[in-house]
Parts: sequence; C-alpha cells; structure tokens
Amino acid sequence: MKSNCMHLAIPAGDLETAKEFYCDILGCKTGNSEAGHWIDIDFWGNELTLHQSTEQLPNVRHEVDMGAVAVPHFGAHLPNEEFQALKARIEAAGLEYLDKPYRRFVGNEYEQETFFIKDPNGNVLEMKSMKNPELMFK
Repeated sequence: MKSNCMHLAIPAGDLETAKEFYCDILGCKTGNSEAGHWIDIDFWGNELTLHQSTEQLPNVRHEVDMGAVAVPHFGAHLPNEEFQALKARIEAAGLEYLDKPYRRFVGNEYEQETFFIKDPNGNVLEMKSMKNPELMFK
C-alpha cells in the first residue's frame, strides 16, 4: 500500500459479514485488525477500516446528470477489465445493485461506466471505470 493513501472508517455492522462482502465478493484483502472491534481492508490501495457497529449511516439522494444518487457514498476507479470482473462477481453472488451499471458522459472524453451497491450494513459504494482515466484530474 502506498503511504499517501486515503483512510476511511465506517460503521460496518457485523464484521464477519462485512469481511465476506469486501473480501469474497469485491476481492479486497484484509490488513490489521482488533478482533470484534475493527478490521482494515485494502480497498484498491486505500485503507478502509470497518468498525463493528449497530448503527448505519443515513442516506439521502442528490440530483446529478444520471438521476438521484445516494449520498454519502465512496468507491474506486478501476481499469475496465477489473471493473467488468467485479460486476461478474456481484452478479454471481446474486446481489442487487442499488443503481444498475450505467454509462455516463457517452461520447465525451470523461465517458465512464458506473454503478452503486450497498454493503451489508447499508454503506453505499460507487464503482467506476473511466474510458480515459488519465484525464480525471487534468
């Protein structure tokens, strides 16, 4: 993991259930942990800390070009091949999308495919694959 990665800590509900989702379905790896309290997940090079919890984050919807998206949310930009493999794992696991895969900015240099999914504790993830990822912060 790089030393300038992002760190995000979220309420995860049951840690074993959350770990199965993030590792078995999404394909992430585990890191440091404190049994029964929290576990670090290597979320595509970023440190996602899942905390054992009974609470959930509230969700609202905000209007954007593709409709009303759930906020808060977090996710990762993936190379297309990895993004398509992730979609296949989600579908093979029988999970439902919160917002099905959708192509945004079609024909534009920022064209991307995106989808939203909830983890077992209701945290919303947006996963993306950009046609030209080098333009993200141009």
